[in-house]
Amino acid sequence: MLYKGGCHCGKVAFEVQGELGMAVRCNCSICARKGALLWAVPHEKLNLVAWGDDLGRYTFGKAQIAHRFCRTCGIHPFAEHVGESGERTAYVNINCLDDVDIASIEVFEFDGRSA
Repeated sequence: MLYKGGCHCGKVAFEVQGELGMAVRCNCSICARKGALLWAVPHEKLNLVAWGDDLGRYTFGKAQIAHRFCRTCGIHPFAEHVGESGERTAYVNINCLDDVDIASIEVFEFDGRSA
């Protein structure tokens, strides 16, 4: 299924292809503050439609994940990760997807504080 989404102001927009069956709620220091519900997809399934100079990048700690955000409205629509073997993953914040019933999505609690 094709999902469309983006930030609040619309300057960052994307499409993502896949079957949304479950999301992850991570309790690490940044995810807990953002309140994100993350859907992991192969990076090639994420297509940026609009971003320009508005897409910011934030990393911390071991800098393994690039947390992406809109420089205008501050919303964090997705994050990016490159694994040890080079595989790229996108973590889409499903709160930023259009027309998704968040209450119907199963949520897995991930202990990112201990990872």
